[in-house]
Amino acid sequence: MTDTLLLAATAPTLGFIGWIIVGGLAGWIGSKIMGTDASMGVVLNIIVGIIGGFLGGWLLGALGFDVEGGGLIFSFITCLIGAVILLWIVGLVTKRR
Repeated sequence: MTDTLLLAATAPTLGFIGWIIVGGLAGWIGSKIMGTDASMGVVLNIIVGIIGGFLGGWLLGALGFDVEGGGLIFSFITCLIGAVILLWIVGLVTKRR
């Protein structure tokens, strides 16, 4: 148990470039899932992934998940969930016009 806590405490953080990469991948995969990839570029995928990370982190945190200590895979899944939800909301708003 102590070794696990020690490893979690010394795990490196992603940093700014890491979050851009994770956000970009999550935004790109999210746009593939939602079928909006043809209308989005690399920069928009990164923006959707990063905003999706905030949205996914907020939603999963509200549901009781530990979003701060989840690691790289959990961070990616959080960004992906948030990106898909964000693209779904944007799709609902833009289809009303």
